[in-house]
Amino acid sequence: MAALYTIPAGKDFAGSLARGLLARFESARDPLALASVTIFLPTQRATRVLGDSFARLLNGAALLPQIRGLGTDDDEEFLFDPGTDGIDLPPAIDPVRRRLLLASLVRRWAQQQRAVSPGLARAAAMALPLSRFLDEVKTQQVDLAKLRDLAPEGLAGHWAEVCDFLLFLREQWPLILAAENALDTADRRDRLLRDTAQRYRATRPSTPVLAAGTTGSIPATAELLGVIAALPAGGIVLPALDRELDDESWNALEPGHPQFGMKQLLEQLGARRPDVQDWEELSTAPAARLLFLREALRPAPTTDAWCEIAKSRREALSDGLAGVAIVEAEHPGEEALAIALMLREAAESREKTAALVTPDRGLARRVAAELRRWDIAIDDSAGVPLAHTPPAVFLSLLAEAAAESFAPLPLLALLKHPFATNGEAPGEFRRRARQLDRMVLRGPRPNPGLGGIHKAVENARADKRDSKTAPMLSEIGDWFSTLGTTLQPFADAMGASSVSLAKLVELHCKTAEELANTAQVKGKHRLWRGHEGEAAAELMEALARAGEDFPDIEPAAYPLLLRQFANERAVRPAFGRHPRLAILGPWEARLQHFDIIILGGLNEGTWPQSTAADPWLSRPMRARLGLESPERSIGLAAHDFATLAAAKDVRLTRALKSDGVPTVASRWLQRLQQLAKGLGEQDRLLKAPPYAGYAKSYSAPDQEPKPVSPPAPRPPVPERPRELSVTQIEKWLRDPYAIYARYILKLKPLDPLDAEVGPMDRGRIMHEVLERFVRETELGWPANAEARLIAMAEEAFARYAIPQVALALWRPRFIRAARWFVAEERRRRAEISRSWLEIEGQIEIAGPAGPFVLKGRADRIDRLHEGGAAVVDYKTGKPPSDPQVAKFAPQLPLEGAILEQGGFGDIGSLPAAQLVYIRFSGGAIAGETHIVKGDAGERVTAALAGLTRRIAQFDLPDTPYTSRIAPYRADMPGDYDHLARVREWSLSGWAEE
Repeated sequence: MAALYTIPAGKDFAGSLARGLLARFESARDPLALASVTIFLPTQRATRVLGDSFARLLNGAALLPQIRGLGTDDDEEFLFDPGTDGIDLPPAIDPVRRRLLLASLVRRWAQQQRAVSPGLARAAAMALPLSRFLDEVKTQQVDLAKLRDLAPEGLAGHWAEVCDFLLFLREQWPLILAAENALDTADRRDRLLRDTAQRYRATRPSTPVLAAGTTGSIPATAELLGVIAALPAGGIVLPALDRELDDESWNALEPGHPQFGMKQLLEQLGARRPDVQDWEELSTAPAARLLFLREALRPAPTTDAWCEIAKSRREALSDGLAGVAIVEAEHPGEEALAIALMLREAAESREKTAALVTPDRGLARRVAAELRRWDIAIDDSAGVPLAHTPPAVFLSLLAEAAAESFAPLPLLALLKHPFATNGEAPGEFRRRARQLDRMVLRGPRPNPGLGGIHKAVENARADKRDSKTAPMLSEIGDWFSTLGTTLQPFADAMGASSVSLAKLVELHCKTAEELANTAQVKGKHRLWRGHEGEAAAELMEALARAGEDFPDIEPAAYPLLLRQFANERAVRPAFGRHPRLAILGPWEARLQHFDIIILGGLNEGTWPQSTAADPWLSRPMRARLGLESPERSIGLAAHDFATLAAAKDVRLTRALKSDGVPTVASRWLQRLQQLAKGLGEQDRLLKAPPYAGYAKSYSAPDQEPKPVSPPAPRPPVPERPRELSVTQIEKWLRDPYAIYARYILKLKPLDPLDAEVGPMDRGRIMHEVLERFVRETELGWPANAEARLIAMAEEAFARYAIPQVALALWRPRFIRAARWFVAEERRRRAEISRSWLEIEGQIEIAGPAGPFVLKGRADRIDRLHEGGAAVVDYKTGKPPSDPQVAKFAPQLPLEGAILEQGGFGDIGSLPAAQLVYIRFSGGAIAGETHIVKGDAGERVTAALAGLTRRIAQFDLPDTPYTSRIAPYRADMPGDYDHLARVREWSLSGWAEE
């Protein structure tokens, strides 16, 4: 067995490897010969793929070779068994424990530097790139002690601080690992590889040892490959080594070229390309495609050779375009649907296999979602982030609700999650949660904690004690008391200043299990079942183990910490996926074979990914330390691309725009297009079926969209309201649809959750305080009227629990307004013989369909000494102008009509002599009294006549309740605009028509 082999790109690597081994041992009479072979592959998935290839070729039971995974930067688990290999190493440190320990180091460093120490969640986020940097340092065997020699006087202050921190880390981290009796994952992997290499050097086994499919990008792996190549029966099978590239180009390779890694590995092995043989004697590699890819991706310094090659080998290069298609979509959603259509087409064939290969996880998730519309479940090798699964979402919602003292939004998000049942039937629990939402939590935020919610329930019950909803509120109170018993232990722990992480996780899990209980199934059986529940349970167990002897943490950091770890863990279902379709990452796809390969997301920054700046070291510092340049990762990605693009049927896809911004095609795709253009064959790359067009038409409507017209409901006249308040008449004039929705459809707007205390609350308090002050002073003025009015306001502020943030603005404004009001009230009292406050009244107006009742609640009616009465309305904002009163704001004139017809009860019939707005502002204008100009009696008569005409108009069956006839402001949305679809018809041009 010769030492060095290669399997060219475009061939089934695993199948070729299995066939070659079977061919080498088919003549051996020993049935155990194949079982004596040891094969090292890059990843665990590769080992499974090779096992499947042997199974297909052997068609039955057989003793297979020992297949082991070397492990890569993306694959932290290994198939090494230290016990059987005679290697005794400490275990790898748990990733969760490692992050927490690194976070504690970050915080300790900040404290030593007397800087602001980051919170635990922030420190854990900083620890993630730090852990990757440590892995890189270990992998490339760099000693951070060299940082002292990096000319510190030439560094900026920031880099000097970074160097100091990394030196601190170099001293402290090994001590922590020793105390943990553990190793970094990368360090342990390298030790396993080097110990295995040392064992092979010492024993020099005569049984075959083969390493296949690895590029040797990890130095320890390259060392092991060198040892295996030198064994009596050792061999290396290189993936897609290009032996045809001319020597000038080979010598000019840069880190970003697909063959740069192969060149480095051969140099480390002390070999040259002529030393490498074909693994299989009869090669069926697509020579034309390999030629085209070789030339398209040739090093930039030698691209001048294109002209000569295009002349001498034009036909062969053109043949290389057969089976290659480029699909360019308008946006990522269209790209995903186009790919899903390709995969569906392959699935409908009983023979074909197909795979989407992309590093873009967003694109992968989109494609998987698109395929679900056809009930196709596809295997995504990267899985789904644990944070997106129901158990992890439920756990996170519980932690966040407790951290935010059960504020309405996070509390309702928790209670409306499907897992939340607290021992009840799910439907019944959800019904109670909705009642709590509608009847208690709407409006300003209650006091913090579960006690605040209890108090809010009691307040709502007290307010509604005489209404039909009182029994329901009583039931809600009892229901929430039971719920509070479940939540209180975890709430107490989250409310502490510091707490043990292990204890917090224990209480969190116990509370989640109890909250997830149903009448039929206990929560621990619901919450942790299935692959998603198992993954969530493993994370919580890891957090609990990591926190056993960890210093107490601040509870506020716990939800963020949990989200971080859940986002970084993937959940991969074991069964139920499509047998012939897959979504793979590039590094694991290159050793597999599919009939159709779709390379998706071919845009710069996605594939290849952009080389982000190292947060720890500058490029010159990395180079002087001996770390590889960031472009090295681009070269590895280029090798994956070139290997996959050599498939017989390959589709290259990209989106022309992302988030509305034009994208730049991948550098490799640009090279392919440039060479094809030089050959005059650029059209051939676009001759595949127009999948992007299919996607566009698939999602397009069946017919041209027509502009929607404003709604014009015409309910039967008997269903139309026969009574309205004077304040609703203005709404009827400006937006009849709002009257339709409120009084015919019976849709009442809900107050928002966590509503800010705003102008409506201020107006309500102001009306209450002024009414009380006027009543109290009607028979005489107190010694200090201003102080008394201000004291009344303070009592109201306390009663309504107005937040201090709002009072900081309200108090000074109220004080200024109070001074003005007292002076103005003293002046007006000389003109008034008697006042009536907050008085209700109504009159009937004849209409074609019967009497119409007009109701009103006047803020104040003052009988004047000169005769008649002043109808007064208090305003905290700007009152309507006189033209608005005449046309759209008839509240005061209509109240005057009720007064003139004796509709205010004991007041009797009085003519309206004045229509008065009293503005109680406290701003630049402390207050003002505005008397509507013109004859009040004429305004009253005109308003009543206008209302009578409107009643008659809407008593006609054909009169519609149209939307937003004359809105007060075009940019001020109404309560029912979403039902009226105002944005749709206003944007479609109806507003202009």
